[in-house]
Amino acid sequence: MKAHKARQEAGCRAAGGEWTDERLVFPTETGEPRSALNVRRNFRTLLKEARFENPQHWTPHELRTGFVSLLSDHGIPIEVIARLVGHNGSGTTERVSRKQPRPVISEGAEAMDDIFGDDGRAGASGPAAAG
Repeated sequence: MKAHKARQEAGCRAAGGEWTDERLVFPTETGEPRSALNVRRNFRTLLKEARFENPQHWTPHELRTGFVSLLSDHGIPIEVIARLVGHNGSGTTERVSRKQPRPVISEGAEAMDDIFGDDGRAGASGPAAAG
């Protein structure tokens, strides 16, 4: 990190700018915090360079939701994920950041199979059918 910070400062000075040390990992070219507009602009530039289709439709927030969803799908507890993304509790992580319809759909489908069974008749399988 020290070498990274030294390169940033040297680059800023070489460009004739005054460096502001906010102790940020990815500051603007002058060392200041990036605005949301700066982040989106830089993100879309990277997507263009990587030849993504329609980079203007992508936002950095999708990286966050993807990160949360992949970890959740991999079985990482939602409380751990919430801490990783800086949430105070798991509620925001579950409501806003996790985009995982598959487990919910899967659970619902399994419940319907238990209720209706393979032949489509209610009560044909599951605990009640076994007894």
